[in-house]
Amino acid sequence: MRFELTDEQRAFGDALESLLSSADTAGVARSWADGDHGPGLKLWDRLAEQGVTMLATEASPVEVCIAFEALGRHAVPGPWVESAAYLPVALGREVEGVATVAAPPHAPYALDADVADAVYLAGPDGLSEAEVGERHASVDRTRHLFSVVEVRGAPVVEVRGAPAPSLETTNAFDLAALATAAQLLGLGERVLADTVTYAKQRRQFGREIGSYQAIKHQLADVRIALDFARPLVHGAALDPTPRAVSAAKVMCADAAYLASRTGLQVHGAIGYTAEFDLSIWITKIRALVTAWGTPAFHRARILESLVEA
Repeated sequence: MRFELTDEQRAFGDALESLLSSADTAGVARSWADGDHGPGLKLWDRLAEQGVTMLATEASPVEVCIAFEALGRHAVPGPWVESAAYLPVALGREVEGVATVAAPPHAPYALDADVADAVYLAGPDGLSEAEVGERHASVDRTRHLFSVVEVRGAPVVEVRGAPAPSLETTNAFDLAALATAAQLLGLGERVLADTVTYAKQRRQFGREIGSYQAIKHQLADVRIALDFARPLVHGAALDPTPRAVSAAKVMCADAAYLASRTGLQVHGAIGYTAEFDLSIWITKIRALVTAWGTPAFHRARILESLVEA
């Protein structure tokens, strides 16, 4: 089967790309990392006006993946998976403003709880309001992680699509994992594009380093990995079964991580510096590889589904 986006879906993706390309998202990410949320919240409002926060309830997972791939490609900071993927499905409605959630064990901390209008804690029985606790460090400086505790006496909202008392059986969890996979795909594509550009410009021993066969092979391996991951994202978006979602998450994590390692090798020492924009994408990839389910968890879920079948 050959999957093709509709004209409307392509137009939506193009609109997001145009908005984000002119938004200086690297500068927004650096400000967010330093605790200045103003530029990021302004961008949040612009993306909400484009309909990103209502996709989980008003559109299909395909549109969700289109949006999150763009968010990853431009390294947009903020609790987007929580506000625009997990919570809308769990609550059954679009989230107003910025919201976040901790969903142990796969998302044990609430992302950017310091800037959220609403903070939730997810459990087998549903969602409950939560209070913000201790902050935890992340390899990605734009990800501000916080422990949360349930507010006593707060009403519990049933999490939709939970046939068993297990968080990973919910539709909300699957959409969050799929959105994270789409982000990783976008991040990997951006790192590859920037690395190819650098390889064409950087000269060593009188020629562009991209002309050397060893570097060509490395970049080709990344291209192949990303091209193999994309159909799994599209397949899971069309039929978001747990097996399909986990396969997409595993492949996108592996492909994006390969892109980040190759990007570092090709860029050399400058790729390791925090001042170089590449670091924003690389550290986000490293953080998202284990977000909303580690590779080991998702591989085990795939194996379990195959054994049961």
